Amino acid sequence: MSGFVVVIPARYASVRLPGKPLHLLAGKPMLEHVHARALESGADQVLVATDDERIARAAAAFGAQVRMTSPDHRSGTERLGEVSRMEGWPEDRIVVNLQGDEPLMPPELVAACASVLRESAADIATLASPFESREDFENPNFVKVVVDDRGDALYFSRAPIPFARDTAQRALAVRTALHHHGLYAYRAGALERLVAAPPAPLETIEQLEQLRALALGMRIRVAVPERRPGPGVDTEEDLQRVARQLAAGT
Repeated sequence: MSGFVVVIPARYASVRLPGKPLHLLAGKPMLEHVHARALESGADQVLVATDDERIARAAAAFGAQVRMTSPDHRSGTERLGEVSRMEGWPEDRIVVNLQGDEPLMPPELVAACASVLRESAADIATLASPFESREDFENPNFVKVVVDDRGDALYFSRAPIPFARDTAQRALAVRTALHHHGLYAYRAGALERLVAAPPAPLETIEQLEQLRALALGMRIRVAVPERRPGPGVDTEEDLQRVARQLAAGT
């Protein structure tokens, strides 16, 4: 056994791209590409979690195991929590949250995220890479994370952190922050504790759910992967860009 499972939360009602998981990329639903990457990671089990029958039918058609979940969940993490309870996973089971809009996620990064958690005493593991430019560092759509000397997250923000009080330190600030990738590995017990807690004030302000975990005193281990994941899909423009990359084999 590889020691981890992958759950792919998938919902139909995306604000910017309705029906996102079912949009076609290279002739296949985007969700099918994500599912294939999860299978290639070597996970013990891969599940698609959804509340929509259209997604469930499409996933079953390409051979995925599907779990129907409540339509009332506010996030993919809550959907994971329901699946974990449904499956009866023990507290130390490692559960990887692979978003249904990440068709270019390298499967080795899914396995690496699980390994980071397995080899640490943290509650959660995630991945982040150095910023490629100051423009990305200053872009609120790029989430930043700063870590302590152990590699555990100190804070996540949409703002450019750390703030450089002196102009001469701006380049150092860009090099110090990491660009967070939305891939998580949880211990099932920590996942249950997280979804049972109410949203934290910092989470509400920044609209970043991982801040709830920090507010609860959880440790989030952050590792830098050997390669950056490809872009996710949030808009029609993203969809076309990813389609070009898939056609080019990149």
